Parts: sequence; structure tokens; C-alpha cells
Amino acid sequence: ELQDLPREVFAVDPTNVSQTPHPEVLYRCRKCRRALFRSSSILSHAAGGGPRAFAHKRMTDSAQLCGDGRETCTSYFTEPVQWMEPALLGVMEGQLLCPKCTSKLGSFSWRGDQCSCGRWVTPAFQIHKSRVDEVRTLPVGNFQTAKT
Repeated sequence: ELQDLPREVFAVDPTNVSQTPHPEVLYRCRKCRRALFRSSSILSHAAGGGPRAFAHKRMTDSAQLCGDGRETCTSYFTEPVQWMEPALLGVMEGQLLCPKCTSKLGSFSWRGDQCSCGRWVTPAFQIHKSRVDEVRTLPVGNFQTAKT
């Protein structure tokens, strides 16, 4: 039953916490700039076989030519974040929409999904890289003011 999930399953919503003391990348909705998740929420996975992993989908010759050996992931797979909870309860798969502007960010499936690199990720909370912006915090050192 997916009607009630324990709170420990969800990563903390970045809008509910103050600035972290250590530098961490923040990901925001590209449309409305709402903070969605931090780099610590991204789940890493080994790269899959690229186009060869999709052979069962009858790829055309032109699609096979695109495989140049540099299989890159076009999405981030994250742990579920608190703002996703209403969308996740009671269903096995669906869309992930921005909680502020409701633009489509990606999808989720408790059964898992295949990454663009060919690797199968289970469960899959997939956010498309083209729908989010990376915000990196730069370390602020002891800058000396210029004497005028």
C-alpha cells in the first residue's frame, strides 16, 4: 500500500531549510526558480550500455549512429523529496510537476525506469536536466577591500 509513507522516506525540501554550511549544488525549476532538490538527493548509478540497451525497442539505423561511446544521462534520478509526496501517494507511476508553477519536471515509477544511458533505476524519481538549473554556491573567502 502506498497510501501512507513514513516521513523518513523523503528528503528535506530545500525551501524548508536554511543555508547549508558546506557548499552544495541546489537545483531549481527552470521556469519559476523554485528550489527543488540538492545534490545530496541525487542517486548515482553506473552508466548503462547506451543505444545497445534499447535494442529491444527496434531502433532505426540513424538512431544507432548517434551512439558514439559517450553515453550521458539526460536526467537526474533523485530520492523522493517532501514536495513530491502528494503526487506519489496511492499511485505506482506518474508525472512530477513543479509545486509552484506546475510545469512538468519529469516522472516517477515505483517499479523503476530506464535511464537514457541504458541503466535501469528502481525506484525511479526522474527529473529531466533540461527542466532544472544548477545553482552552485561559491566559497566566500576573506577578501581584502581595495584601498582608494
